[in-house]
Amino acid sequence: MNLRRLFCENTLLHIFPVTTVNGESTRFQFKKYTSRAAALLCGLMLTSACTQDRDTNSAVIATAQADSNTTAPAVPADSSAQPQDTIAAAPAPVEETPIPDTAAYDYPGPRPLAGAIMPQKRIIAYYGNLLSKRMGILGELPPEQMLQKLDEEVAKWNEADPGTPVQPALHAIVVTAQGHPSAGGKYRLRMADKMIDDVLEIAKQRDAIVFLDIQVGQSTLQEEIPALEKYLKLPHVHLGIDPEFSMKRGGVPGRRIGTYDAEDINYATKYLADLAKEHNLPPKILVVHRFTQGMVTNTENITLRPEVQIVMHMDGWGGPVLKKDTYRAYIQKEPVQFTGFKIFYKNDLKKPPGRLMTPEELLSLNPKPLYIQYQ
Repeated sequence: MNLRRLFCENTLLHIFPVTTVNGESTRFQFKKYTSRAAALLCGLMLTSACTQDRDTNSAVIATAQADSNTTAPAVPADSSAQPQDTIAAAPAPVEETPIPDTAAYDYPGPRPLAGAIMPQKRIIAYYGNLLSKRMGILGELPPEQMLQKLDEEVAKWNEADPGTPVQPALHAIVVTAQGHPSAGGKYRLRMADKMIDDVLEIAKQRDAIVFLDIQVGQSTLQEEIPALEKYLKLPHVHLGIDPEFSMKRGGVPGRRIGTYDAEDINYATKYLADLAKEHNLPPKILVVHRFTQGMVTNTENITLRPEVQIVMHMDGWGGPVLKKDTYRAYIQKEPVQFTGFKIFYKNDLKKPPGRLMTPEELLSLNPKPLYIQYQ
């Protein structure tokens, strides 16, 4: 195989649309190379999917992380509670048996407290936004069909690893990054409480836990997390944060990859830990998306707390080789505590060999991911 052919077969061409305030669209085109070509270029180029969708039944304009139905635009890799009256009632929390002090525990940080989900269970989550069919499987299908498909994935994982029970989850994007300033000039849009309440009601049908995901744009975690406190006080509600859309250095979400520092993550975990202690909740989970080195800085300074379990989640899309390279480069080397892995139902099929990775393949990774997300 000559050099030209090698690069051609390992080139990722991404076209990213940005919708302006007046509704016109501009497309940006980028070339990236998979891990085979990267050996010649001395670097891995890794991808995540991002697009925008105007839902036909609402006024929401949301920045999506995958295009489910058409040629998927993707962001190029950057290598550089207690229930309130208006909230759906929480299911009774399942009391997990803490790991005995004498048992082997191979994860960083303090041993899990009573009620912790990991490592006794593996979380299988469906991701998206109920108001968009293009942001992930959660909103792509009607709830009953979506739950049936989730059941199928849960069954596959129970068969692949019967020693680790599955905890189903719904992971909803409740603050979406925007390609325009939006209200307040923050380049983000908060979902109405009704959407969150709907997700909680759907989750009850499978005793699923719920993750509320934040894309801050030019806002901050300090502004966005407290706005969700009435939900985070529920024992089965957890948090996700997406550095890709954190424009703390300025700029428009989607035009370049954002970043969080250990200081930002420490703020989030302290907030969750304080809630857990104040309201006598089981440990919270914080999912941090990642697919480049610069998305999370100074991981050695992240504080691990017994009240919060941190998942560093591999969020890149592509073929199996590229996805495993991403995991090794940015998750395995800096796992922080627990690890996660995302499967894109559409985008992962776009490059040879055109198939999704199986549970057995993911179980061969080191460390074995305990949070699996399907988009």
